[in-house]
Amino acid sequence: MLENGGRKDRESFEDGLGAAMKQAGEEFSVAGRPLLDGGVARGRRRTVLRRSAAVTGSVAALAVIGLGGSFVTGGIGSSQNAGEVGGASAELSPVARTLAALLPEGQLSEEPVSGVGATDDRKNAHPSAASVVYDDGHGKAALSVALSRQSPGRPDEGELSCPDSHLTTFEACTATKLKDGSRLVLFKGWEYPDRREDTKRWYADLLTPEGYRISVSEWNAPAEKGAPVSRSTPPLSLDLMKELVGAEEWRPIIASLPEPEKQAPEQPAPRGLSGAVIVDRLTAQLPDGLTVKASGKQETEYAYLVVDDGRGESFVQINVQPDMSDVEGDLFGAGTEVLPDGTKVVTHEGPGEKGGAGVKMRQADAMRPDGFRVVISAFNTANQNEAATRAEPALTLAQLRKIATSKVWLK
Repeated sequence: MLENGGRKDRESFEDGLGAAMKQAGEEFSVAGRPLLDGGVARGRRRTVLRRSAAVTGSVAALAVIGLGGSFVTGGIGSSQNAGEVGGASAELSPVARTLAALLPEGQLSEEPVSGVGATDDRKNAHPSAASVVYDDGHGKAALSVALSRQSPGRPDEGELSCPDSHLTTFEACTATKLKDGSRLVLFKGWEYPDRREDTKRWYADLLTPEGYRISVSEWNAPAEKGAPVSRSTPPLSLDLMKELVGAEEWRPIIASLPEPEKQAPEQPAPRGLSGAVIVDRLTAQLPDGLTVKASGKQETEYAYLVVDDGRGESFVQINVQPDMSDVEGDLFGAGTEVLPDGTKVVTHEGPGEKGGAGVKMRQADAMRPDGFRVVISAFNTANQNEAATRAEPALTLAQLRKIATSKVWLK
């Protein structure tokens, strides 16, 4: 076992840095099966979050970091200074070594991970991330850090924000602007939004005006997925997570990453109705007796409402997608109704898509001859990831069918 608590030798990372790969992009949570069918599955739907895409396009690819053994940490809130490090820990990447020095006292060991950028040649690798298993004596926990560099400029609220509470279940989340202009998100939630397992995920995400981004995630299990829970909560409080992402030791590592590419001129918005227009038109078509409690949208094609008829809140989402004829054969089979103008309509009801206890879904799917598709779904809960809050969705199949086939979407 090796001690690793000092901060010497961290500058030696510069000797082994090679060319960085481009990261494929950040996780984007797709809301509802229609978006998956119509956007991800056919592989050509351009994401409407152009600003986020520009950010992630400059992120260096994550490399897999092998720790090659276990050793003692001792950083945040610790007065340890172990001096020189050697042996297995001397072979660590700058990210892994810095993480080990900053964590509170405990044992750090290798996490068996694999993925894009994996390499056995540490001298030629340009790592911008590390994944480890950390044990403070109260149970092993997976912990990861990812560093990236993007164009400088004071981040706005749209760049780092909390998830939509009607689309993602979480315990707590704050998004704040710091005194230096940095943007910080602190999040407590679960690895699976529907909480089908007890694995918790907490994270801190910091973006500075220099374009330096530090993201740290932790779990209450020794692996992100597929491992039994080993402790009641992740090991680091959000206050410690804030201190960890804000540590100055990360900055020279990020500064060594390739400068972000100049952004290409912004492309026109994808063809289709804006989310704001969809919200307005959907609200205008609601049956009498429904009150809108909340709403949300993407830039184009998707929106949702939370409605209440006095018997509890109900989540209603809608996708309005142009030119979807290439998926028609997969969606409109037995039970499809064909209207006089050639529009195909299918309705169905059953369990909710995301597994909340007792959640039911009703859906109407309409596609016109030119491929223009409208899919609207209603649930008996205000959040698809949470348990049912009422007996049935607030809209009937007939009401959903009427909205999906309305001429209002063609204006």
